Amino acid sequence: MSQVWLISGSGAGLGRDIAEAALTAGHRVVATARRVETLDALRTRFPDTLKVTSLDVADEAACIDAVRFTLDAFGQLDVLVNNAGYGQLVPFEQMSSADYRAQIETNLFGVVNLTRAAVRSMRERRSGRVINVSSVGGRIGTPGMSAYQAAKWAVGGLSEVLAAELGALGVHVTAIEPGGMRTDWARRAGADLPSFLPDYEASVGALRNMLSGYAGNETGDPVRVAEVVLRLAAHPRPPVRLLLGSDAATFAGQVEQARRETDQRWAEVSRSTDIGAGAMPAFPAY
Repeated sequence: MSQVWLISGSGAGLGRDIAEAALTAGHRVVATARRVETLDALRTRFPDTLKVTSLDVADEAACIDAVRFTLDAFGQLDVLVNNAGYGQLVPFEQMSSADYRAQIETNLFGVVNLTRAAVRSMRERRSGRVINVSSVGGRIGTPGMSAYQAAKWAVGGLSEVLAAELGALGVHVTAIEPGGMRTDWARRAGADLPSFLPDYEASVGALRNMLSGYAGNETGDPVRVAEVVLRLAAHPRPPVRLLLGSDAATFAGQVEQARRETDQRWAEVSRSTDIGAGAMPAFPAY
């Protein structure tokens, strides 16, 4: 059955691959980008089933307009893909407030803005899918990625809350959490970086050096990720969070194991703050 998709950040990378996969499968798509000319080739290939509109997801009014554009063009909205986003590798101390807020505005509030605009029509029809493109960075902490990963952690939590609120109303919400993919993301995240303070060279500087050799050699295939997104949009019981990529599964597994071990080691302290819990326990030695 043909669905109507609205996809943010479709001009390049994963967003474009998702749009192309949906169109090839026979769905109708509204693809958004800041520069709509990046979608000219797709428009030529799919003149009847692709509509294009400019969108900055940090602009709440523009998100409302994009949803209205979709409903006017195709009469309904079945699948929303929140893909727009970017990262910037800078030590927390050195990132300006303006740059920090800009990342949060796009990577978190972009999801909030577009989802809030879309969810009413889905709820009223008791049918819809919201697929948020998060990251394994929403489960781990990486030096130099504080703004990006703070937003992705929030997107994961938001997705869980929305799934609980909307699931009984026929709207499924999933956050996909890819690892590295062969898109332009790593190159852009590592481009035009400021000089790091010497104290951060061992941590953030190490990641900068890794990214310079990592770009173009990522293990993740965005075309295969797009195929998973296509299948998720038709699955009767999609997961709320889904790691994608062997690197994502490995990194997240290591962090989760370390977190469980810490929770277990400090369990007596955790329970000691209840009313009437008795004498305070000693802290673990390490």
